[in-house]
Amino acid sequence: MENGEIPENANEHCPGPQSESAGKSDACQGCPNQEVCATAPKGPDPDLVAIAERMATVKHKILVLSGKGGVGKSTFSAQLSFALAAKDFQVGLLDIDICGPSIPKMLGLEGQDIHQSNLGWSPVYVESNLGVMSIGFMLPNPDEAVIWRGPRKNGLIKQFLKDVYWGELDFLVVDAPPGTSDEHISIVQFLQATGIDGAIIVTTPQQVSLIDVRKEVSFCKKVGVPVLGVVENMSGLCQHLKDFRFLRMTENGEHTDLTEKVIEYMKEKAPEMLDLIAASEIFDSSGGGAAKMCTEMGVPFLGKVPLDPQLCKAAEEGKSCFSEQKCSISAPALKSIVEKLMAKYWCKEMSVEQ
Repeated sequence: MENGEIPENANEHCPGPQSESAGKSDACQGCPNQEVCATAPKGPDPDLVAIAERMATVKHKILVLSGKGGVGKSTFSAQLSFALAAKDFQVGLLDIDICGPSIPKMLGLEGQDIHQSNLGWSPVYVESNLGVMSIGFMLPNPDEAVIWRGPRKNGLIKQFLKDVYWGELDFLVVDAPPGTSDEHISIVQFLQATGIDGAIIVTTPQQVSLIDVRKEVSFCKKVGVPVLGVVENMSGLCQHLKDFRFLRMTENGEHTDLTEKVIEYMKEKAPEMLDLIAASEIFDSSGGGAAKMCTEMGVPFLGKVPLDPQLCKAAEEGKSCFSEQKCSISAPALKSIVEKLMAKYWCKEMSVEQ
């Protein structure tokens, strides 16, 4: 337990050997380290000083959170980082989803390794101004499961913060796992003294997702992290009509593909239809969606991002949705959200950019 580190064999939700409740809280019952922690001298964690020194060169720290998995949080983190880097800011993207690291895939960095220098761990770079750090770079086999308890995950997050050399950064985007668990408590605890700009919370429109987002907002308020805003992702499927497939279903459930015939018919009879965008509500938003929840909970609503197959493809290929014209439906929505964040919270950076 050097430097106040949480031992690997500690119970889940361990308060930490430097905590005043070490060895005494309910979480300590039955832990093999209980007696040692209860009698050990208490004091400030020296690693927090090292973290503060590392973070002194980072201007803004943004947490990206979600109440549930599968709502597109990591996709948003990746595209937010791409967007900020495209504005010539120095950007770092830190993936603290220890058990499900998808950021390397979404940034096109699969198979890359972390390198070490006398300054610390070096991030893996997409561009000269966009660096990435993730446990995904440390796994010998990408299919290997990370089966770690809370203390070990928290130890790696601390190591990322104190040992990674980012250099001068305008923005550090932190992609957190879904929920409000050990990783969230740790990242807030480790970064709080250095200043966290706030959290962006990603959700989908239906109530089953918003129920957990309310908990996420409550978590932020309890730990003193400002909510920069909520993004409603997958807000209806939107796609150019000409990109759809048209099928006829037979009585036995088989499909006959009529796409070619339908497109030819439209070209001949109604060519103006080929420029239309078709939209369909995938998730039930009759409860008012994220906008209504934001009004009720007193947090900003940043906007809606449609479910765009081209954005999904960009994420699969590890590309920015802003670099090509293919994401013509989702890119403007994402850009609007980024511009709204810049105007509301980082006006000074906008004036420098201009």
